[in-house]
Amino acid sequence: MKIVEANGARIPAIGFGTWDLRGETATTMVESALEMGYRHIDTAQSYDNEREVGRGIAKAGLKRDEVFVTTKIWPDAFTGEEFRRAAQESLERLKLECVDLLLLHWPSKEVPLAETIEALNWAEASGITRHVGVSNFTIAMMDEAVRLSTAPIVCNQVEYHPYLLQDRVHAACRARGMAMTAYCPIARGKVLGDPVIGRVAAAHGVSPTQVTLRWLIDQDGVVAIPRTSRAERAEENLALDFVLTAQETAEIDGLRSKNGRLVNIAQAPEWDV
Repeated sequence: MKIVEANGARIPAIGFGTWDLRGETATTMVESALEMGYRHIDTAQSYDNEREVGRGIAKAGLKRDEVFVTTKIWPDAFTGEEFRRAAQESLERLKLECVDLLLLHWPSKEVPLAETIEALNWAEASGITRHVGVSNFTIAMMDEAVRLSTAPIVCNQVEYHPYLLQDRVHAACRARGMAMTAYCPIARGKVLGDPVIGRVAAAHGVSPTQVTLRWLIDQDGVVAIPRTSRAERAEENLALDFVLTAQETAEIDGLRSKNGRLVNIAQAPEWDV
């Protein structure tokens, strides 16, 4: 599996996303994903499934250093004391001694970033996490995080798919040695009906989802975390042993626009365009 190297972290380029997976489904899918060959599991406190994800990791029976585990802390726990408590609670729910990557899930409009970064650095220094990063940060916010942090910021997890232009954020991540992790990588299923992606998929005998994931991880420093509740789809998402031509890549590149964003909650900053 392709590995993205980012400021000391080695992140498997295809991860298994767990957003909206609950209960036994979350446990079963995480266990199955690891048995299929996934080595990167992405969760978050706000997904309300860390316990189930942790059970799935345990049931898979892999050595701890074989699985890269990411979780995220929501802005309602961004003050120093609350952040420390929340980080420890994540470990307790996951039943892990540490996670590989701890992210700030969204920027806060209330808590100064300096206070949260200090707590994030504490989590890294105390062994709660091996690496730290951010999510849904603008370039200016990324730069402030890098300036404030004593620990390397290894990634910015953002929405990215064939309909959203993220060239500026991508370039900024790479210039700072960071990975860019793509959530909503198949645009919540929109790629399944796209004629351009469908034509490329037919030429390779694969699915539109596979084409999209291949297109994503072909880009320097990009990690993708597709989510599915179906084992056959999870297995398909790992089968990316085909090569897109330069023309095919350019055609998919051409689908992107500044107005293709799907996730824009009240917590969102003023995005880079």
